[in-house]
Amino acid sequence: MAIETEFTPLASAFGGALIGISAVLLLYSNGRIAGISGMVKRLIAPAADGRPEQALAFIIGLIATPFVWTAVTGSAVAQTVSENIPLAAIAGLLVGFGAAFGGGCTSGHGVCGLSRFSKRSLVATIVFMAAAALTVFVSRHIVGGGA
Repeated sequence: MAIETEFTPLASAFGGALIGISAVLLLYSNGRIAGISGMVKRLIAPAADGRPEQALAFIIGLIATPFVWTAVTGSAVAQTVSENIPLAAIAGLLVGFGAAFGGGCTSGHGVCGLSRFSKRSLVATIVFMAAAALTVFVSRHIVGGGA
């Protein structure tokens, strides 16, 4: 069964602009790159010169955002999550391994790294976008039995 998604250029552009603005504000105010894996790492194993409360505030903001959206707009955030718990656990471990092995995650490399013209981030972004495209193709056309 294929999952239909709605193309929303205005909402997507607005959301992208908000992500970009928040990344700039974090870099400007704290000198930190807005990578989710880095924030989680700072929260779990704070550096001697770090401030884990900043990472905690960032992560709380990520978790609270859908609730704030629902309260402001009156409509719930629509998202699809797999019911296959073992598959989701394996996927989570692979993403964690990839973020650790690649020295960052999609937000750190794709948003902040590319905007700083980092060659390493360009390679990382190409790799995770190719992996995402392959995953969608396999799940929709090979494992899922067709789109």
